[in-house]
This record gives sequence, C-alpha cells and structure tokens, in this order.
Amino acid sequence: MRFAASYSFGKDSALAFWRMLGAGHTPVCLITTVNPEVGRSWFHGVSPELMEAVAARLGVPLLCCPCEGEHYHTALEENLAEAKTMGAEACVFGDIDIEGHLEWNRERCANAGLECVLPLWQADRRAVVDEIIAAGFTPVVKCVQNAYRPLLGQPLTAEVVAEFARLGADPCGENGEYHTFVTGGPSFSAPVPVRLGEVLDLGTHSAVDIQLA
Repeated sequence: MRFAASYSFGKDSALAFWRMLGAGHTPVCLITTVNPEVGRSWFHGVSPELMEAVAARLGVPLLCCPCEGEHYHTALEENLAEAKTMGAEACVFGDIDIEGHLEWNRERCANAGLECVLPLWQADRRAVVDEIIAAGFTPVVKCVQNAYRPLLGQPLTAEVVAEFARLGADPCGENGEYHTFVTGGPSFSAPVPVRLGEVLDLGTHSAVDIQLA
C-alpha cells in the first residue's frame, strides 16, 4: 500500500509511520497542518525548518496545509486529495483510542477518496509509549499543561514517563497533558540536530521553542 501520513512530528505519528514501514508499505508524503498566524504547525508548534529537516530524514516530501481553525477540515481534505494524485491509496493517523478522532479522520479520508488507516488503534496507551522508547525514538517534551512544567524540554525516557504518571498524567499524554517532538529514531536516516530555545507561556500550557541546531 502507498500511503500518506498525517504527521504531527510527535511520538504517536512517528510510531504509526514506522509500523507502516515495518509492514512493507510505501510512504508517499507527510501531511501537516500549519497555523498561518504563527507560521508553525497546529498543536505541536513545529517550525518550517524542523518540519523540512524531519521530512528529509524520513525520505519523503512534505505537504504543508496552512489553514484557519474554521477551515481546518476542508484544507486537510485538499491536501489529502493532492496526496492521492501523488499515488497515495490511504492516509495514516497516529490516534490511539478517542472515537471522535476516528470518525473525523474517516470522514476526511472518505471525502478525499482515500482509505483511513490507524496502526495504533485500540493499543494500550502505556504499551505505545513504552514501544516508542524501546524502539529507539528520541522524543523531546515540547509542550505541557502547567501542572507538568518541570518536565518541559526533557527527553521522553522511561523515567520521565513514570514521573508524568506519578503526577497524575496519562503516560502517553492522550488527554493533552503533554506533546513531543521526535528528533530521531529507526525510521530516520539520521537524527535532527536541535537546541532548546525560550520557554513560552501559553496560559494553561507552556512550550519550549525547539530550534534546528
């Protein structure tokens, strides 16, 4: 199967992409949505330079999808349709078990004429994050709810996952407790060199500006 990957640059999308490679499928492109007001990806706040660096190391082109919030779904469908012209038969998502996300993804893909594939669907959340670490991926904690701010900017190790859990967070961050940026791993041709910039106060959340080194 030739597939596009809805790619957030976080740990779950990285694992979903890698599982597809392991099953013998062929990637066509990465698709990511971009907030035009800030010039960074939605939700994870990844810069264009970092996005391109990751795509180059994964060996696939990147389709950036600038979209305002109210046009998010239609803009994504346009990029899914473009991926189809590039040969994609499906789009892959990294969602685990939130039903609303599943239905939303299916609708977007149906409207673009693609199959919707979720390689992590119904997996145990803790098992997912354990697999990510054991496989050699190197996520950095990029954004956290303020209750977990001491863990901001830390590499996501087993010890950090345990600390999130001790503080009351879902170990995988599926309820929005934290987001990550993956700098390398088994699907990367080489790690992306990064440095940590300033910490940004986003109200209920805090984020660290990860930059290309």
